[in-house]
Amino acid sequence: MAPGTGTPEVGGLTSMQGLEIVRGCRGLNLVGGDLVEVSPPYDISGMTSQLAANILYEMLCVLPGVRYTENK
Repeated sequence: MAPGTGTPEVGGLTSMQGLEIVRGCRGLNLVGGDLVEVSPPYDISGMTSQLAANILYEMLCVLPGVRYTENK
């Protein structure tokens, strides 16, 4: 799902599964997050960079103290 990496994993998580894992961390006492190895030259479409930016945004959103509103 993310070709712009030096070590793609066959049968790895889909983008949605990764986002679900990050979103599932809401409410935990997290102190930080990390996203490793995005290499834009390996993905000329930019899909991997866009996904990485979205995942990092989601990581910031689940840190303790972040206010959010639920869609009802």
